[in-house]
Amino acid sequence: MTTALNIQPLETLAQSLENGSVTSVALVEDALAQVHDVTGQGLRVYTQLFEAQALDAARASDLLRRAGLKRSELDGIVISIKDLFDVSGYVTRAGSTVLADAPLATSDAVVVSRLRAAGAIVLGTTNMTEFAFSGLGLNPHYGTPLGAYERTAGRIPGGSSSGAAVSVTDGMAAAAIGTDTGGSVRIPSAFGGLVGFKPSSQRIPKQGTVPLSTSLDSIGPLGHRVTCCAWLDAVMSGEPISTPHARSVSSLVLAKPKQVVFDDVEPTVLQTFVQACEVLQQAGAKIVEIDIPEFSEWQSIHAKSGLVAAEAWAWHQHLVAEKSDRYDPRVLSRILIGEHIQAGTYIEALNRRQDWINRLNARTHAFDALIYPTVAVIAPLLAPLIESDALYSETNALVLRNTAIMNYFDACSLTLPCHVVSQAPVGLMLSTRSGQHAHLLEVGLACEQVLNRARGI
Repeated sequence: MTTALNIQPLETLAQSLENGSVTSVALVEDALAQVHDVTGQGLRVYTQLFEAQALDAARASDLLRRAGLKRSELDGIVISIKDLFDVSGYVTRAGSTVLADAPLATSDAVVVSRLRAAGAIVLGTTNMTEFAFSGLGLNPHYGTPLGAYERTAGRIPGGSSSGAAVSVTDGMAAAAIGTDTGGSVRIPSAFGGLVGFKPSSQRIPKQGTVPLSTSLDSIGPLGHRVTCCAWLDAVMSGEPISTPHARSVSSLVLAKPKQVVFDDVEPTVLQTFVQACEVLQQAGAKIVEIDIPEFSEWQSIHAKSGLVAAEAWAWHQHLVAEKSDRYDPRVLSRILIGEHIQAGTYIEALNRRQDWINRLNARTHAFDALIYPTVAVIAPLLAPLIESDALYSETNALVLRNTAIMNYFDACSLTLPCHVVSQAPVGLMLSTRSGQHAHLLEVGLACEQVLNRARGI
């Protein structure tokens, strides 16, 4: 069950709060109603709920607004945060039971502190793949929330920011904050019909965040529109909120890679993506198919370097020595790969990555963005993935492939829904070079406007 409150874009909610047609308390109460709905996904979406604090913060926001003291456009709006951001006075679980007896956080993560300073209401921490180490979103400890599409059939939400996406699709928050190491913001956004934004790795401070890969981790938002992501990205980056100005669609030159990203793409995804490209071209965008041999090289780099596993092992090794029996075995097996990666192999991987980035930058500099499907498949069914380790591993690799390339590239990357609303959600991904977040949001907004008109939104 959802109502018409928290499933609206942030701009709409901000206008409603400003004109007094809704209060922050009403938004929090509405979100809590969805969380506590016994027919819904709330118990599997939130791992910790800050109910009393959120209501108190909402009352304070309403009081300040009546006094003419609005802190930002986010003031009074309900946000969820992934369960690997520190919240003062709580244990940061990272979707695991391994950290259940860890000390309470003594301060908020930087992003949480900035969101609260902007007046956002942090409702709770959302479920995730344990320690963020999968793109599917399964969690044997806290359960797996079902994705919004064909829920009765039982499809996965995508991961690792699984609860983040479902909190937004189901009105348990107006927007969510996740992390993205190989696609963990964009995959659940694509499966849920949402917009998801991954900026460059260093754009948003990661202090107070449980890491997976210090080289590849990014923090990013999930929301209903590009502007939702732009607002949240600005606040988390310590910048003033501003709404991006859409680029002229007729001026856009987008590059469609020939290599890798269309391999094994499901017919539904391919057909939906092709139709979306036709819509953009009819609006004047130029889409050019290009060779990107670096994408083929990436598969070798990714398979042999073990970069993520090496960095994960560095953080987990002492926990594994003491509590290996408390890990999800599918996550533990991936972490343990890092134990056997030698320093020379790791350093070589870092150097190869930088060389690869330099060459890819040179090859793509003339284009406004790369364009291709966010994920090669629609959201798979949950039950077969629970039953089969082999299917889990195979599906995880395919689901992560198209997004993970952009993490190795340290790109700015944005997924937009491009499907007909009544059909299976499909994401269209736009990516630019590192540091081009503002440019990408402007390109994304232009494409979103064209695609949403075609989708009847």
